[in-house]
Formats: sequence, structure tokens, C-alpha cells
Amino acid sequence: MHDERDGDAPPSETTEPGRRSFLKGLGFAGAAGSSLLGQKPEADAAEVAKLPSGHVDITLTVNGKPRKAQVEPRTTLLDALRIRLEPNLTGAKLVCGEGTCGACTVMLDGKTAYACLVLAVDAVGRQITTVEGLGTPDALSPLQAAFVEKDGLMCGFCTPGFVTSLTALLRKNPSPNEQQVREACHGNFCRCGTYPRIFEAALAAAKTAPVKKG
Repeated sequence: MHDERDGDAPPSETTEPGRRSFLKGLGFAGAAGSSLLGQKPEADAAEVAKLPSGHVDITLTVNGKPRKAQVEPRTTLLDALRIRLEPNLTGAKLVCGEGTCGACTVMLDGKTAYACLVLAVDAVGRQITTVEGLGTPDALSPLQAAFVEKDGLMCGFCTPGFVTSLTALLRKNPSPNEQQVREACHGNFCRCGTYPRIFEAALAAAKTAPVKKG
């Protein structure tokens, strides 16, 4: 199963403009830093000069609603959600910042993505879904309720990412088997080791009620 977090998909099937732009920007920044250290830069001065600077006004469609924000071109979607929007959306967590732990997982046009590897400007025009858009404390989604019932969380820090990833799975496949649930979680890391209960919660939610597509 492929989503925007996968790094081993064929280039023709991968749609990660945010990640490519993000890494390209890091390359430019590194080149500028190298020149300050007296090393030969990888990008010439003309390329560095082309980089946009200052802040730009953007509108992000988050959980079905337009949200305005002012960001730097280098601002990640994760930082935009957590810091730039008012009110802030802090469900997606900043942990590794390298696209390895899954704590910042969101959905872009229905596919899971690491918000720390997507530039906010590259998310303009796309449907962004965060864990806040899946349910509320007073009206939990079937999956969120199953996490509580099956004790699928310990410290809870990674939980939003798992809930988002598994919601994407259940929207695509309302009746997954355990192996499919495990595969859907391959991009998420739980330091507390609650994987068995997370898998149990996902399977229980699939039996309880179908997840609405959206």
C-alpha cells in the first residue's frame, strides 16, 4: 500500500512536491552555509539569490475549512498548523522532524503524509485533514473510541499519528485484516510499544462502524 510517506515507491507513482521542494531548499541552505565556512558551495550564488524571502500570505484548506496564515517559504506544514494558524492545531506532533516517526501524520487529499516534510506553500490547494478533523472529545470517531476502549495508547504522544494513518486505511478499506492494519502503521513509531492494542483497536473499529469516506 502506497501513500505519500513511502520512500520506496516508483518515481512515477510518488507525488511529493513538498518533500522534494523541502529537500531542495535544505540543499540551497547548506550550500550557503558551506560558503561561509570557506568551502566550495554546491549551489552558486545565482541559485541562492532565487530563493524567496520574507513572509507570504497563504490559505490552507484544513478539515474542510479555509484557514489563512502568514508563513515563510521555508515553513513546514507542521509548523504552519501548530504555530501559524489561529487557533493552533497541535494534534500533529513535532518529534523527529525527519519523517521517520509518524507523529506528525496528516492526510493530504486522503493520503497520509508527514507534515514535517511538506512545505506549507506546497499544501495550498490541497485538502488537509488533521486528527482534530476526525472527532472531538464529545464526539469521538469509532476508531478514537476503540483506542480508548482497547487501551491503545500509553503516553499518547504518538496516538494522533496512528489514528490518522488508520483512519486513512479504513476509509480506503473498511474491512482490513490484521496484516493490512500492520502495513498501514509501518510509518508510525510507538516508543511505548502498544502496537498489539493499536492493531486490536483498528480491527474493532472496522467491525463497529464503517468509516465515512471524505
